[in-house]
Amino acid sequence: MFSFANTQPAGEDGYRLISALFLRLLAIIYFIAFYDLTFQITGLVGEQGILPLQPWMDRLLVELGWQAFLYLPTLFWLDQSNLFLQAVAWTGCGLALLLLLNIRPRLSLVLLFLCYLSLVNAGQTFLRFQWDGLLLEAGFLAIFLRPDSRIMIFLFRWLLFRLRFMSGISKLVMGDPSWLGFYALVFYFETQPLPHVGSWYFHNLPQTLLVAATVAVLMIEIIVPFMMFLSRRYRFIAAWLTLGLQLLIMLSSNHNWFNFLSMALCLFLFDDRALRRIIPHGLEQWLLHGAGAIAIQRPLSQGFRVFTASIATVFVLAGVLNTYRMAVSEDFHRSMHDGLDVLQAWHLVNTYHVFPTMTTRLIELKVEGSIDGTEWKPYTFKYRPDDPQQMPQIVLPHQPRLDWMVWFVPLGPRHLAWFDQFLVALLDNSPDVTALLEANPFPDQPPRFIRVHAWQYRFTSPQQRELTGNWWQRDYLGLFAPLPGMGKIDQ
Repeated sequence: MFSFANTQPAGEDGYRLISALFLRLLAIIYFIAFYDLTFQITGLVGEQGILPLQPWMDRLLVELGWQAFLYLPTLFWLDQSNLFLQAVAWTGCGLALLLLLNIRPRLSLVLLFLCYLSLVNAGQTFLRFQWDGLLLEAGFLAIFLRPDSRIMIFLFRWLLFRLRFMSGISKLVMGDPSWLGFYALVFYFETQPLPHVGSWYFHNLPQTLLVAATVAVLMIEIIVPFMMFLSRRYRFIAAWLTLGLQLLIMLSSNHNWFNFLSMALCLFLFDDRALRRIIPHGLEQWLLHGAGAIAIQRPLSQGFRVFTASIATVFVLAGVLNTYRMAVSEDFHRSMHDGLDVLQAWHLVNTYHVFPTMTTRLIELKVEGSIDGTEWKPYTFKYRPDDPQQMPQIVLPHQPRLDWMVWFVPLGPRHLAWFDQFLVALLDNSPDVTALLEANPFPDQPPRFIRVHAWQYRFTSPQQRELTGNWWQRDYLGLFAPLPGMGKIDQ
């Protein structure tokens, strides 16, 4: 049975050091997330971006009326200009530094949440990633974090449990044959959104080992999370297994700061006595007694206890309902459905399902432009596979959001709308959009024609790499459809 009591369990040594370290790590992650957007946000949703913010928000206001403010909470109802977009992103960077230095931490946490929520909701399809929701959910809980509140410690464990358990159970309920057949990792390292050099080495491990690793992933994601609510020893085991999995993911995948945040949440499975054994004494002193210390000026008030108990009740119930809704693909009564939607619109209780289905082919899109229809010049994405001899790059904790989103386009028609707008922006020679690419092949005059080719990329084997020096082998599939006047990809 879970206990929400604010008393300290026997054998544990408090969470003041844990909480202080988590807030400093959260500040660093917030800074990375905001800084990442300072040089991307205008190209994505700015005035000359791929999906300009102002016309989209105007349409929502017409369609939803006052409910638009409820279901799209964002500061950008005030102003949708490039200047304001970048101002909010840079403000987030500044607030993250204040939190890191422990200057007005509660106020900084509130403003960080509001700024990032505003950017996420304004970012449309480019910021609808699960890690964006995870950062907001963790950031909201951090506003009320007190190391002497057992309820808040429980809620952080509950968040980590939902992240891991929902990610695992979704792989089964989606019915994907590669997960059900235990061979998903045979494909994953090669076909993930943005492989790096470590992916090549993991892909070329023996297939029997990759099958065993697939089974291990499912066990760590589905069974291990329940250990997070057991006694101290079992929580530690759950923490180390989760940390190990996150480390392996970073060694094999470019998943930005997502894994760092997942690892930071594992802190709440430990306690101060355990943490003291592994962190430097100077860092401990700074966190407990220096500028990074969390001050506990007075005991928990009855009002705070009631408030946090209310949050816990809502978040636990909503988390259970979200998990049930995902697992059985059923919806609830309209009022309950609307309540969950509001919580998700504010990113307070999110649904997590990391790679529930596995792509078995990596299809790369190559965009070309031409002024006369005869001479064609390529547009090159900064981080996507291109030259077979080029080593796949490690870019974490950075997330190049355009490069990520291009991976989804061949997977289904729902991504074609934004991709079509991207091509239109290239025809307009939008400087904000071309800045998201490696280079603009038409710096002086915009192209009159655009075409897209599709290629299938596969990792080379160690023998092939030794002979050719290539990391990739590729096959031409033809012109990409269903863009106007273009043929189909043979899928």
